[in-house]
Amino acid sequence: MTDQILTLKEVAAYLKLTEKTAYRLAAEKKLPGFKVGGSWRFKSSDLEAWIENQKDKE
Repeated sequence: MTDQILTLKEVAAYLKLTEKTAYRLAAEKKLPGFKVGGSWRFKSSDLEAWIENQKDKE
């Protein structure tokens, strides 16, 4: 396993969002994440793919 798992706080900092915004986007399934014990987690490779997909939409 080489994919890094990021926390909500790390994702918010990486995307330069507030934690509240990152949480809302994850809850609305607009960010690719999953819950572990009630806490959001994100695979770095999924985020990179999501970013590329967002760039293609513009």
